[in-house]
Amino acid sequence: MRHLKAGRKLNRTASHRRALLAALSTALIKQKRIITTTAKAKETRRIIEPIITRARNAFKREKSQQQTDIHSRRIVARFIRDKEAVKILFSEIAQKVGDRPGGYTRVLPLGCRKGDGAEMSVIELVDYNVAQDEKTRKKRAEGSKKAEERRKGAKAARQKETAPAKDSAVGSEAPASPTNAGETENAGESDTGREAVPETEP
Repeated sequence: MRHLKAGRKLNRTASHRRALLAALSTALIKQKRIITTTAKAKETRRIIEPIITRARNAFKREKSQQQTDIHSRRIVARFIRDKEAVKILFSEIAQKVGDRPGGYTRVLPLGCRKGDGAEMSVIELVDYNVAQDEKTRKKRAEGSKKAEERRKGAKAARQKETAPAKDSAVGSEAPASPTNAGETENAGESDTGREAVPETEP
């Protein structure tokens, strides 16, 4: 039983596995997005996340102390042997990450590969996927617009339901007024008729 044995062997020796993960990490730093098998992508994520954290912390220290952190660069360069990739990591990526507390990468499944049926995935840096973020924002905006339209439609329907009830109440009170007016007019005419008749003395 493989208790407390983290990581995947990937059917390779230790040196081959180390070289493979170093190559995938270098490609991810340069390209910001790579496609590989799901097992390799998840294993690359375990390697690249601490490296980006070290570069982010070094960038913050350099910004505050105005001094280059050579020690952090040498530690990362022991695994990432590409000088250009190390430069990009400690300047561009570290600045782009900012204060993000981990979770710099995401792994998205793509389905199975033709031939051997291996599960494929894309691993990418979260802060560089602008198209995906814009798509998510558009979906949220559209959802809020639809919700607002539904609220307006429900409010209009309620107003339409309450309007006939008010009209019926006003209509029931209105016919009583002409009869009352006619009665008052008849009463006034009878009073005036009685006043017009002179009184005769016996």
